[in-house]
Amino acid sequence: MLRQRRTLDAQLAPLVPHGWARVDPELQDILRLGAYQLTALERVPAHAAVDTSVSLAKASGGSRAAGFVNAVLRRLSRSGPRREASGTRDAAGLAAEYSHPLWLVRRWLEQFGTQGTDDLLRWNNTRPRLVIQQARGDLESLRARLRASGVEVEPAPYDAGLMVSSIRPAHLPGYSDGLFVVQNPAQSLLARFADIPAGAAVYDACAAPGGKTIALGRSARIVVAGDVSPARARRLQENLARAGSGREHTIVADGRRPPLRPTNAVVMDVPCLGTGTFARHPDARWRVTPEALDTLVLLQAELLDRSAAVVAPGGLLVYSTCSLEPEENRSQVERFLQAHPEFRREATSAVASDLRSPEGDLMVLPHRHGIDGAYAARLRRSA
Repeated sequence: MLRQRRTLDAQLAPLVPHGWARVDPELQDILRLGAYQLTALERVPAHAAVDTSVSLAKASGGSRAAGFVNAVLRRLSRSGPRREASGTRDAAGLAAEYSHPLWLVRRWLEQFGTQGTDDLLRWNNTRPRLVIQQARGDLESLRARLRASGVEVEPAPYDAGLMVSSIRPAHLPGYSDGLFVVQNPAQSLLARFADIPAGAAVYDACAAPGGKTIALGRSARIVVAGDVSPARARRLQENLARAGSGREHTIVADGRRPPLRPTNAVVMDVPCLGTGTFARHPDARWRVTPEALDTLVLLQAELLDRSAAVVAPGGLLVYSTCSLEPEENRSQVERFLQAHPEFRREATSAVASDLRSPEGDLMVLPHRHGIDGAYAARLRRSA
């Protein structure tokens, strides 16, 4: 429903007498759910879709809300689905066809062109496969255990984990033993791209939920894993207790005030707009705004500047996002390098060449590489 929200709204709006914008947001979602069942699912009879939606509306807003939902969905059921006019390759046409916010589509057309944007929007409307990464033990042992239990297993793109045909991760063999974590290949590639030397002391500044921390802890001497949110830090600790090596240690800390002495390596996976993860988070496209982007860019700059203070001479700072927006990625790094001449970009061959930008940064694009989008830069402090 979330992936098709704009299309569903276009079908429902003409059936609402006083305007779609005036409908309570919770009733809007109930109507969207009913409309999706009526127009996109063959297994749900029309009367069942309407009755379920009416029951939800009654629980939410009483008899009046239930009557309203009943009337709108019965009109839709009688009239059949209406499609928002599209057929063009401009921003409005693509936004209508793929059910995305217009402002984002306009940005991506400038960045990726018409075909690239079309491919990206199409990717965002697909359901990604579940991917797991080995945590304790090796990948081959995990693969063998899964196959022995009848679980279908395929290598993820770029050999970054295993794609599994699964129900729920906790039901897979090896989960309680901490043999794996659920993690998109892009995050696994980020840990590979960081290319931190074995035996290093690492500060993972924005660590929750912990998949990246666990990957770093496989070879590090110690990983201090921080998160500003106590609730997220508890989740981080639970994941580390289940699947970590024992060399990871959780703290509640604000990345803008890192509570450490200078250390060998700092990994700063900053809060971002998350536009590279819309296939896995279909609700996110409706929550992001241009104003949020501006706010995040300022926060990222502060996190990046402050984290530089705890990178030891000769040490490494790894900056990363799961965003596709240049302001959060390349532009942010270039601003930092101008303000901090003691740092320089450092290339690595730890990931495939088609995953690296001309500057040598990690640049993963969903529509090109078939996984979540991600960006990272390795920044070396002078000795």
